Amino acid sequence: MHRVAARRAARAKPATAFVTAPEPRTIGHFARGRQLVAGNLLFAGTLTETKDGSVWDISGDALVTSETQGCAWLDDLAAVGDTRAREKGQAWVQDWITRYGNGSGPGWTPDLTGRRLIRWINHGIFLLRGIEKNESERFFRSLGRQTLFLSKRWRSARAGLPRFEALTGMIYAGLSLEGMEKHVGPAIVALAEDCDRQINGQGGIPTRNPEELLEVFTLLNWAVQAIGESDRTPPAPLTDAIARVAPTLRALRHSDGGLARFHGGGRGIDGRLDTALATCAVRTQPGEGLHMGYVRVSAGRTSLIADASPPPTGEPSVNAHASTLAFELTSGRRPLIVNCGSGASFGPDWRRAGRATPSHSTLGLAGYSSSRLGAPGRLSQGQQEMLVDAPELVHCEVSTLDDGKRLELSHNGFQPTHGLTHARILDMATHGRGLVGEDLITTLNDSDKARFDRALDMTALQGVPYAIRFHLHPDVEASVDLGGAAVSLALKSGEIWVFRHDGTAELSLEPSVYLENGRIKPRHAQQVVLSGAAMAYATRVRWTLSKAQDTPDVVRDLAPAPGGLDD
Repeated sequence: MHRVAARRAARAKPATAFVTAPEPRTIGHFARGRQLVAGNLLFAGTLTETKDGSVWDISGDALVTSETQGCAWLDDLAAVGDTRAREKGQAWVQDWITRYGNGSGPGWTPDLTGRRLIRWINHGIFLLRGIEKNESERFFRSLGRQTLFLSKRWRSARAGLPRFEALTGMIYAGLSLEGMEKHVGPAIVALAEDCDRQINGQGGIPTRNPEELLEVFTLLNWAVQAIGESDRTPPAPLTDAIARVAPTLRALRHSDGGLARFHGGGRGIDGRLDTALATCAVRTQPGEGLHMGYVRVSAGRTSLIADASPPPTGEPSVNAHASTLAFELTSGRRPLIVNCGSGASFGPDWRRAGRATPSHSTLGLAGYSSSRLGAPGRLSQGQQEMLVDAPELVHCEVSTLDDGKRLELSHNGFQPTHGLTHARILDMATHGRGLVGEDLITTLNDSDKARFDRALDMTALQGVPYAIRFHLHPDVEASVDLGGAAVSLALKSGEIWVFRHDGTAELSLEPSVYLENGRIKPRHAQQVVLSGAAMAYATRVRWTLSKAQDTPDVVRDLAPAPGGLDD
């Protein structure tokens, strides 16, 4: 039906000009734009080198197609803004119209069409400058046809970010293009309804993906701005949703400005969160308790964000991770403890590995994650694996101590298989220079003990293997000290942190990876691992992470690095 609607739209002759000259709301990365101009095309981890080739000649998986067809690369070319960058953008857009403007190709889905419309309109002046009249007419016809396609097919977009992209694109186009005004009203009504359905009272979304929440927040800001500039009043559900989401995003932000990396999300595009929060003018700070299922504790220059709720299930879980009770910790502008991240841009094997519990800074049992991946299900975007057997009971309690804050967390994800409940206590000192942790796996009743006995029998009474992992950011230099009793962690800012444990488990420093979208391959990293075998109904491991050497106030994060000043 997408194809039928696209071809019908391709026969129409709508839109001849902009109502008013559009102002770009999105600017990308200058360095990435220079790479595109030079012919180094990097999309979803796939690098194609072609000096004069078209972006549409790139072959790749669905992620590559999504990045190219969504045309977010226009932001990067606009960041360069010179003649070569403009001509490159104009050539690729005109080439898209030639190849796919008749309704063919992979880009005719509601979410990609909405994303593409926003970029084409945002950078309309950039794309129209100096081109021939017939090219200008083709450009506006294509914009109008894509708007007509959206008006017919937006309902088929998957609920969540894809639907928000489709509806925002339709609002944007309807307000910006001559003759498209009739599509604005229905799109605004639909967007308001989706705000009520998809954004809960705490400002969260079903996927629990912080970066996806930022993208939704940015789209809502753009929609409200566009509606306001057309002398219309944005509906209350839109402005109310923005007011709910803003403090939630502040709670999910580390002290270095990046978002916590959970459930398929990354740190977020540099500057996007700052811009979105400044644009919305919502000054509400996050309160106590959970924010979209995460709990945040900050003290001094240190921030800790932990996953303290059940993971998504069903359709919202297609990108979700088995990360329950995992945490990330950042000191000043330096990430220290991280999760590996989403491996989606590095292929299906990395994607699956990144979703497993061992890729997160928490406790896991050998061969088991706290949630499991089910059989692939058929969704609108293809075969996707949802989370199944997820923890049903996840507990979180925050309390104040004389010298800091305490988090008490637990989940029952290992109860069905091993009869074990994982409990974790995290104490953050008031000055932020120390974290005391305790991980406990225990049975709670006779039924749990029977399950644990069966699991123990399966190991020939050798014990149920467990591992508590603390993945380190690639910029952290780690070394084992004190004869294997501690690990020193050096940050580029000059800070030294020391990890110690109580000797219950075996400490080791092992390889890890840092999965980051936009790179050709995963970054090498390290992880601190406390491993052992549970022989009794309760196994307790205590550990500490303390700052041994602080960054001088006069230096902070401006310590010289090779080749110049560090960031």
